[in-house]
Formats: sequence, C-alpha cells, structure tokens
Amino acid sequence: MSNINVWEDAEPGVKRKIMQPGQSLMLMEVHFEPGAEGYEHAHPHEQLSYCMKGRMEFTIDGVKKVIETGESICIPPHARHGAKALEASILLDCFTPVREDLVKR
Repeated sequence: MSNINVWEDAEPGVKRKIMQPGQSLMLMEVHFEPGAEGYEHAHPHEQLSYCMKGRMEFTIDGVKKVIETGESICIPPHARHGAKALEASILLDCFTPVREDLVKR
C-alpha cells in the first residue's frame, strides 16, 4: 500500500506526509508537537529543511543550530543529524535523490 500523500506517525509526537516524488527529488511535510524529536540518523541524501511554523533545534555532526519560521537549513549527505521542536513546529523537508527507504509506491 502506498504511503504517498498519507499522514503517518514517524516518532512520538512527530507525523509526516510524503508528497508525490519526482525522478530524483522529493518533499515531505513533518509536524512536531512541542518537545518532540526527530531521532539522530544519517542517510546518503542531501536534505534541505524549511521551517513553515515554529522553532526547531537541529544537531548536525554535533553542531547545534536553531531555525524558526521562514528559515531553512541544509544537511549534507551522510551527516549525522537530528532535530527537536522547541515549540509546535512544521517542516518542509526536501531530499535528493528520492528517499526510497521511506517511499512506499
């Protein structure tokens, strides 16, 4: 069963919706409850995260950075990273190439 354009739970307090991917690019909307975390991980994809609402603290290869509404952050391929919502937040994540590990077609 496809998970494209369907809300699904990711981690506690975090839900996501994967948009229809292109050939080498995809978008994912992610909603965070206050204090919820996207657990630290790494992947070979380049990632841009745009904060549509709220404030998020990212840790990328051990370096912390806070972004808020209207700001974005770039996560290089293979970088260990995680994020924590400092308040209720919404991210729009963009990945290239497509995260085939997340997409169920």
